Amino acid sequence: MQKALLLENIHPLAVANLKARGFEVVTTSGALDEDELIAATQDVSVLGIRSKTHVTQRVLESSPQLETVGAFSIGTNQIDLQAAADRGIAVFNAPYSNTRSVVELVIGEIVMLVRHIPQKDRLAHRGIWDKSATGSHEVRHRTLGIVGYGNIGAQLSVVAEAMGMKVIFFDPQEKLAMGNAERRHTLNELLAEADIVTLHVDGRKENTGFFGEAQFSAMKDGAMFINNARGHVVDLDALYAAIKSGHLGGAAVDVYPTEPKKRGDAFDTPLAEFDNVILTPHIGGSTEEAQENIGRFVSGKLIDYIKHGDTSLSVNLPPLTLPWTEGIHRIAHIHRNIPGVLAKINSTLSELGVNIESQVLGTRGQIGYAVTDVADWVDEEVLNVLRDWDETIRLRIMG
Repeated sequence: MQKALLLENIHPLAVANLKARGFEVVTTSGALDEDELIAATQDVSVLGIRSKTHVTQRVLESSPQLETVGAFSIGTNQIDLQAAADRGIAVFNAPYSNTRSVVELVIGEIVMLVRHIPQKDRLAHRGIWDKSATGSHEVRHRTLGIVGYGNIGAQLSVVAEAMGMKVIFFDPQEKLAMGNAERRHTLNELLAEADIVTLHVDGRKENTGFFGEAQFSAMKDGAMFINNARGHVVDLDALYAAIKSGHLGGAAVDVYPTEPKKRGDAFDTPLAEFDNVILTPHIGGSTEEAQENIGRFVSGKLIDYIKHGDTSLSVNLPPLTLPWTEGIHRIAHIHRNIPGVLAKINSTLSELGVNIESQVLGTRGQIGYAVTDVADWVDEEVLNVLRDWDETIRLRIMG
């Protein structure tokens, strides 16, 4: 029985799905550090994490049975994707499952900031009655600047426009504008115009410190700032200074450069001193609906890979959609992407008397993935020949 390890309170539906397909499942409520993770994955084929656990090259090299990693989240920057690919370990994520939850949080934060609700809430908790319209506005006709126009940014664009907001966006890649949203060709153009700026960029290392003092200075006086993307993309010291000086009218922050490992751990940030800043503990996708969708989707991807070799929507291996036919035997060969490997596979199988029923090849960068279906069980001699090639990264057989 293959073993799956699921960390960080992954939804019970994922546990149920894996158990139903014959996996032994071990769960933990918190994240593990590098040494703890290495110790825990020695006999694990499937690893599931969220955002706090980091799957480093050392972890991957020290986990001999690990075949696939599931990020039960949108981001995968906590996983060394190249090191995983180099060892033939498929990585999957949930690129769409919590989009709506993040969008709804951003919309709520926009309304709260523009109406000055955080300040009034804190005063009310202190017993002070501050019934005043001064500085409080409708979001209608306000300009929302979306930085990063991917799945979340585009859906946010639609919802914000439905509320009467003017939407502008900046993305370095060509994107189709939704509704009446207008593209701005530079970040500074957007910052000079937007009443509220919200970040939806990915967590790649190159985006570290993407938004700092220069960008805050380029924003309009009194503008609001929201970050529900990744903590390391924003210079929090620069944000602190922009709030302290009064240049920004408020902010909402859900993600931080350093975050506690588990629920209940201590958390500290200098932004806590401001009444016009909303602080939330990385809960953008933390709704019951989103977590159920993520649990279902990612566990399904992990199962399809282990049972059938399907890599559709993998973030690091060639993506192959592989229908399964009962009674076949499937040879999945992950290899270095050099010329002649497929011909070599076919020649070897032919020489050893293996009849090919169907075959598909995909490549991604330096990695190739050849999947060959045969009618009869493949002799271990054949598999050993394929395993021993210099080009071979990993060989699996299913069926």
